[in-house]
Amino acid sequence: MAISQQTRETQLQTGRLVLRPWHEDDAEDLFQYARDPAVGPAAGWPLHTSVEESRAVIRTVLSAPETYAVVLKATGKPVGSIDLKTGPQSNLDLPPGEGEVGYWIGAPFWGQGLIPEAVRELLRHGFEDLGLRSIWCCYYDGNLRSKRVQEKCGFRYRYTREDVPSRLTGERHTEHISCITLEEWKP
Repeated sequence: MAISQQTRETQLQTGRLVLRPWHEDDAEDLFQYARDPAVGPAAGWPLHTSVEESRAVIRTVLSAPETYAVVLKATGKPVGSIDLKTGPQSNLDLPPGEGEVGYWIGAPFWGQGLIPEAVRELLRHGFEDLGLRSIWCCYYDGNLRSKRVQEKCGFRYRYTREDVPSRLTGERHTEHISCITLEEWKP
């Protein structure tokens, strides 16, 4: 884990990515991808309708601890988001010592292996830096891209929940839940 000397904020890095906190000046980049109907609804959140709405989301939702902009090193621009909610802050109401990873990436970057790269770094961070025992992940029925990310990263299917309401849209979904434990992850 690297700490930026200039801003003193936590940053994680991979070969192609920097995972860093969102900044309000990322609002235009966020809006570019968050207004796409192929992105938000598959992840359980409504489309953004303006740059100002994206800025408000950065100030509120994306300012939570362990929430990172997925930034391409090549451009310095955010193209997605990833977070790690621990214990009761998770959507699964997990006990302390467990976490839940969530992610999305803009459609122009699908199929490039960027989110699996970011998830692997968040797994490392969660297990090594935060001392978690297990990390969970969910995807809505039909979101095969998200399912594939989880499979590539070593998550194992655990169970399915039917008729789960989305906190942000109120829509109901079938949700598939997978998990990876520290023992399963250890290289």
